[in-house]
Amino acid sequence: MKDAFGSVQSVLVLGGASEIALATVLRLARSRARSVVLAGRDMARMQEAADSLRTAGVERVEVMPFDALRTEEHQRFVDEVWSRHGEIDLVLLAFGVLGDQQRDESDAASALQVMDVNFRGAVSVGIPIAQKLREQGHGNIVVLSSVAGERVRRDNFVYGASKAGLDGFYQGLADALVGSGVHVMVVRPGFVHTRMTEGRPPAPFSTTPEKVAEDIARGLSRNAVTVWSPAMLRPVMSAVRHLPRPVFRRLRG
Repeated sequence: MKDAFGSVQSVLVLGGASEIALATVLRLARSRARSVVLAGRDMARMQEAADSLRTAGVERVEVMPFDALRTEEHQRFVDEVWSRHGEIDLVLLAFGVLGDQQRDESDAASALQVMDVNFRGAVSVGIPIAQKLREQGHGNIVVLSSVAGERVRRDNFVYGASKAGLDGFYQGLADALVGSGVHVMVVRPGFVHTRMTEGRPPAPFSTTPEKVAEDIARGLSRNAVTVWSPAMLRPVMSAVRHLPRPVFRRLRG
């Protein structure tokens, strides 16, 4: 449960090997976070992340297996986390795949895998998490969406569509949870310099995991529903949203 200062003390990270997730938890550790569960598929990277958190002063760090594609296991996974750790103050959904647009738009199985990880998996685990938080009467869900889902572009429409679905679901969940004590915040980063984007030409307003983490922390402090990272993307995407389709279709990058 949050401490007397309202600071997050316990965090569950889905996608525990994510660089943005690690930067965010390290940022929260400076503000009194003391218990962290890292859940994901890459156990080796999560163990490295756990060591970093312990060095930063996090008292209890546990690594657990979690696979977004194994939706039949999600309810059991959520039950186990709450059984072992009690109340959770903040859940960070940080898993996702970028896919390969050239392959995905001509291979239905590849496109569906992007959808299954980024959207279906997030819905499957998000519903039991929301129920647990509702039952305890407090908590935050932070979801890493993407600026790519704001208006889906030709260059990455499979990934963008998956993030548009994710974004829409959690914005709706935020409304459904009003009055329950549970707050949902959707984060829309632009191009972030991470392993996932390595080798790709950076887009305008590129950012880093550490800067996204700062934007998340600021958003939590003011109970924001939507956070753009960097903030400049909000007016930029407002303009892009209203571009005529023939003009928008020519955008690249």
